[in-house]
Amino acid sequence: MYDIDKRKLLSAISHGAIFFSSILISIAVPIFILFTTEDPVVKSNAKEAINFHLNVWLYGVIIGLVTTVTFGLLGFLFGIWVLIHWGLTIWALFHVLGDSDQPFRYPFIFRVF
Repeated sequence: MYDIDKRKLLSAISHGAIFFSSILISIAVPIFILFTTEDPVVKSNAKEAINFHLNVWLYGVIIGLVTTVTFGLLGFLFGIWVLIHWGLTIWALFHVLGDSDQPFRYPFIFRVF
């Protein structure tokens, strides 16, 4: 049996690291957790957090390019991107703190891991 409090904490840290996504080192947090834990639910949450980091960065670059090419006319996309990025992260945190037996799966992302 795995420690539920430790599972909640490590899963929340994995998902919460995305709040520091402007610092590229934020992805190191779930990677470190992935390689240092034995808990399969925490490992699954860490993988999902890594995939979400990659998606957030990819979509951020795409939106940044589109905004630049349109001279800011589509700048509202950046605001939508931030709302979705933060909203999904908050949803993930509520999920892992509430139901620690199920890993969280972000909707509409591609998964590398």
